[in-house]
Amino acid sequence: MAENHASGSQENSALVVCFGEMLIDFVPTVGGVSLAEAPAFKKAPGGAPANVAVGIARLGGSSAFIGKVGEDEFGYMLAEILKQNKVNNSGMRFDPSARTALAFVTLRDDGEREFMFFRNPSADMLLRESELDVDLIKQARIFHYGSISLIEEPCRSTHLAAMAIAKNSGSILSYDPNLRLPLWPSADAARKGIMSIWDQADVIKISEEEISFLTGGDDPYDDNVVLKKLFHPNLKLLLVTEGSEGCRYYTKQFRGRIHGVKVNPVDTTGAGDAFVGGILSSLASDINLYQDEKRLREALLFANACGALTVTEKGAIPALPTKEAVLQVLTEVTG
Repeated sequence: MAENHASGSQENSALVVCFGEMLIDFVPTVGGVSLAEAPAFKKAPGGAPANVAVGIARLGGSSAFIGKVGEDEFGYMLAEILKQNKVNNSGMRFDPSARTALAFVTLRDDGEREFMFFRNPSADMLLRESELDVDLIKQARIFHYGSISLIEEPCRSTHLAAMAIAKNSGSILSYDPNLRLPLWPSADAARKGIMSIWDQADVIKISEEEISFLTGGDDPYDDNVVLKKLFHPNLKLLLVTEGSEGCRYYTKQFRGRIHGVKVNPVDTTGAGDAFVGGILSSLASDINLYQDEKRLREALLFANACGALTVTEKGAIPALPTKEAVLQVLTEVTG
């Protein structure tokens, strides 16, 4: 068992703190239509860092969310959803003068996702450094974040400050860039913004599309591209997700791939966040996981199963699996 770097119970010392945006996704009640054609919308809680926090709690782990929502009905609803899912929401802040962010999302007939965001500015962009729950961050064994919180001030400076607090307290820094191009001023700004904190992360999860984007169009399947352009000296673990195909992993010592768990997909929303929740929950309880290839491969198969189960149901948070459900699927796959 890895040594606890924090005093207190195992539960608290395995805390994963997720930082960033939480918002409301509005999804058409019928599939395969453009936003303009949608007859009606259903609201669903969203925001990658919040999804990851719920994913970890659903698996029986210990997680907290830090971010800002509006002091409005939707903001209170999101805080309540976290609480119901046993995520510590004490680091959430409520802005009296800005609204909770909204995103209208549809999957068109051609399989492309169409996004329309209402953020000008939304509450999540207005989190200030003075509003950070510093004590909560200091308790984090893993501090997880994305890149959307880097787009605008004051949230960007707050994000950097939170990372510094976590790093100084001995937390592992986990980064899922989660590229959402329409939110950035330009593609170039997105590339620069995402890469600006790249070399500080201990763990990075990235998709094939994001590799192509960040490297300026290089082959995302080429190990040399990944190792030369994206692997950095401080990195402990780089994960590349390939959707239903599974994932690849790179560490200083070894690299390999883990096949996906086959399911009938209904809705891919939240699959990447479920995968991240799966691997971070394993890492939180076994902090040197990345040094043992056998244990790492088991944990990644578990994470793949988390992602797979999530696509069998609609929505992100409602579809995130329990540990029992994941283990059940794995016995069917390996049995």
